[in-house]
Amino acid sequence: MTARGRFDAEVITAMQRGKILGIKAGTKPHRFIGLWMVVVEGRVFVRSWSVKPDGWHAAFLKEPIGVVQIADQEIAIRAVQTRSERLKDAVDRAYREKYNTPGAVQYVRDLKRAKSRATTTELVPAD
Repeated sequence: MTARGRFDAEVITAMQRGKILGIKAGTKPHRFIGLWMVVVEGRVFVRSWSVKPDGWHAAFLKEPIGVVQIADQEIAIRAVQTRSERLKDAVDRAYREKYNTPGAVQYVRDLKRAKSRATTTELVPAD
């Protein structure tokens, strides 16, 4: 890490280049699942597309710690729910720019809907 609560530049670059982030939410054992992630202002954000009551977002609401897998690394993380509408708007734009293939357009549109926007979560390195 370079600054408290921020990933180092190498990790941020890997997340900007990568399309899928492996994530485990909470401390209960389970496999890594793949999520789309975006980097905004040097910070990493994810959203739930399906918003399931037993999904990763619900797990983070109960227990905001987990692990991400990126560029052959596993990094302990903490999930922080995003309230800022300015950041949510920036995350909307970042998803639209990063996931812009014809097959991704519908999912990006869904990620901008109120239900998914409400799950906007920043991932930060665990203390």
